[in-house]
Amino acid sequence: MAIIGIDKDLCNGCGECVKSCVVDVIRMDKEEKKAVITYPQDCMLCELCAFFCPTDAIILTPKKSTDVMVSWG
Repeated sequence: MAIIGIDKDLCNGCGECVKSCVVDVIRMDKEEKKAVITYPQDCMLCELCAFFCPTDAIILTPKKSTDVMVSWG
């Protein structure tokens, strides 16, 4: 599990993290219109959510952090 939180003050609700997550770890809260972590145990450590977040709202575990992998295929 790499993702540990989303800073609600920094999140602008753009949804880029949701679009970039290939395993559906992050979803949009319809009431708050902000991103929320739904399945942290499924996180693949790809860090694409943090890479695409324009406001740096994604909080990752530094101990398990790896370089961003962008070539799947």
